[in-house]
Amino acid sequence: MSTLRFVQVDAFADRPFTGNPAAVMPLGAWLDDATLQAIAAENNLAETAFLVPATGDADYELRWFTPTMEVALCGHATLASGHVLLGDMPEREAIRFRTHKAGILEVRRSGTGYELDLPITLVEATADATLREALGTPDALIYISISGVEDTAIILLPDAQSVRELQPDIRALARISVMAIVTAPGDGDYDVVSRVFVPAWGVDEDPVTGSAHAALTPFWAGRLECDRFTAFQASKRGGRVECRLAGDRAVLGGQCVTVIEGSFRL
Repeated sequence: MSTLRFVQVDAFADRPFTGNPAAVMPLGAWLDDATLQAIAAENNLAETAFLVPATGDADYELRWFTPTMEVALCGHATLASGHVLLGDMPEREAIRFRTHKAGILEVRRSGTGYELDLPITLVEATADATLREALGTPDALIYISISGVEDTAIILLPDAQSVRELQPDIRALARISVMAIVTAPGDGDYDVVSRVFVPAWGVDEDPVTGSAHAALTPFWAGRLECDRFTAFQASKRGGRVECRLAGDRAVLGGQCVTVIEGSFRL
């Protein structure tokens, strides 16, 4: 029997039981994909991040698995991975990750938290009513991704209360292979409010989604006529994300809290 290091981190969180939990598992070398998927299913978190040392333009290679599949981009588990590695290496200011589909990603220290650098996702309006029906939002405006790492849809509602009270048909959404981001202007403490649903990828409602904010950052920067704003993902756990548009990158700020450390026996 072998043992693997296991760290569970609440990302985009300033205290335990908020933000989005991710498992971070540094490896000496890659295990086979079936084993990685089985570990992620056993962990049963939105994502498990696996890391191995890299050479060249990155410090580590990084892959992410939900309980059912590998994904092309996961922001909160990248932030959590940076938190773990920078905690191990207090002399370092930043960690660079090489990924299969999202290119090079960086997590760097920023005040009491971190900044995460992601490629932006751009969207355009569509007349497709499928998402409206699944979400129960007949009057919503729908925007679908035209660039970016993941298939993404932004569903614009008139106010934050509509986002918070939304009760989508999860079974219907599970038949649509897209990350559905429901969003509206904020209602006081935040400029923007959102919720994210990805049942087709094994996660009914994601607590706080970094990759969603890679789409929300350019989307709302244009509407708010600014290059930075505060966002809140209004899941049951909830999480604050500081968003900044930097050219073709979304820079997301947040804190992390380690809640579990131990060994995974394989």
